[in-house]
Amino acid sequence: MDGLPPPLCPGPRRREFLRLGLTGLAGLTWPGLLRLRAESHGRPRANTALVVVWLHGGASHLETYDPKPDAPSEYRGPFRPIDTSVPGVRVSELLPGHARVTHRFALLRSLAHTGPCHDSGPQQLFTSFPTTVNKLKPDHPDLFAVVDRLRSDPTRPLPNNVGVPPIPYLGAAYLGPAHEPFAVHADPNDPKFEVPNIGLKNPEQVARLGGRVRLHEQLDRLGRQADDLARRDALDRFRGQAMNVLTGPQARRAFDIGREDPRVRDRYGRNPWGQRCLLARRLAEAGVDLVSVALNGPLCGRVGNWDDHAVNHHVFDAMKYRAPFFDRAVSALVEDLHDRGLDERVLLVVAGDFGRTPKISYAASTGGGVASGAEGVVQPGRDHWPHAMSFLFSGGGVAGGQVIGSTDRRGEHPADRRVGVGDFLATLYRHLGVDAERGSVTDPDGRPVTLLQQGGTPIRELTASGAPGERPVRPG
Repeated sequence: MDGLPPPLCPGPRRREFLRLGLTGLAGLTWPGLLRLRAESHGRPRANTALVVVWLHGGASHLETYDPKPDAPSEYRGPFRPIDTSVPGVRVSELLPGHARVTHRFALLRSLAHTGPCHDSGPQQLFTSFPTTVNKLKPDHPDLFAVVDRLRSDPTRPLPNNVGVPPIPYLGAAYLGPAHEPFAVHADPNDPKFEVPNIGLKNPEQVARLGGRVRLHEQLDRLGRQADDLARRDALDRFRGQAMNVLTGPQARRAFDIGREDPRVRDRYGRNPWGQRCLLARRLAEAGVDLVSVALNGPLCGRVGNWDDHAVNHHVFDAMKYRAPFFDRAVSALVEDLHDRGLDERVLLVVAGDFGRTPKISYAASTGGGVASGAEGVVQPGRDHWPHAMSFLFSGGGVAGGQVIGSTDRRGEHPADRRVGVGDFLATLYRHLGVDAERGSVTDPDGRPVTLLQQGGTPIRELTASGAPGERPVRPG
């Protein structure tokens, strides 16, 4: 993207040969990413994982995790709070599935940042840089790319950073394309769903792939005198991982959602969101450490996201329409992680760009469709609100049933226990075994870039007492 620094380690021209050759086979890009990753010299993989379910566009906190039944009518909306499995904790009536499993998650109700739009919000949350301008990609690598680099392991049979699909507006920046997520854009609910070029089954394709690799090895030997031994060994190891992913059975099994019990698939919901969340669980269980799931598309309503300005959606019709899909998928994922013994290794976070304006706005719709009146019809909406938002945390050794922080009577600002971007990010890094408070990455000019640009410490209520089997490592 324009404005981004060049990749950290662009390889010599001959190193593009394998990528181009494999791409010619069937649009394969994973081996090319693995070759680029050989430049990174990452640390061995750790044993914790992160799954982020992303509400693209920004969900209203008042209609989800922070209802305000006593706010004035111009703020509170039509939905009432309901009791949950934890006495004293209430969520919106739109989320009965959440209410049933509240003892298995914690709610953070007092997070705030300064990102005004759909790009700056996630970029602040996952890079820590206080950007407020519109950029399609961040100037600095996000958490997923940083941890993917630290955990690079050429013996893995699976990609380690997968987006189903990825969170929009994030990226690896100068860490390079090797650390971008392996993107799954196809619908896992489609009976014909498959991930192209993962676990090739056709013997003819495997043979052709092997031939291309052998040809590349022969050409590679011609230039090996120009390379140091360590670099050659790294490239060879990552070439082996490419072959493992492309031809081995582990990746094919992990992505084969059809192997799930039909009753489990029904529990998540036979729709794109339900099956994306189920695929995320399958991937985490198979050993993928970083999984992001964007909940967007037609299930959101007319504009395909949670951006409920009045010009886009009738905010309350939109929430009522999408809530059953969202509620079913997330509550099933929370239950599954706990019931399958993944609740120590895997930390689940449900989050979005920001909250929505507590005061209801009104404007004319720009077009009719699902959850929107016909063009010109005046309808209610809620606009961008980075001053307060509510996120869900489950697993990762976090005690369920907690509510951390609160907002004022109208839901406009944190009333106590204000949490910033650095605290949020430090919490995720802590679970993943990274000492973010002292850690840094190196930019293209060779300068260290600290991981927490605005400071921050892990949120103590959301930090397990000692991540399983890990001590935080310091990148740099």
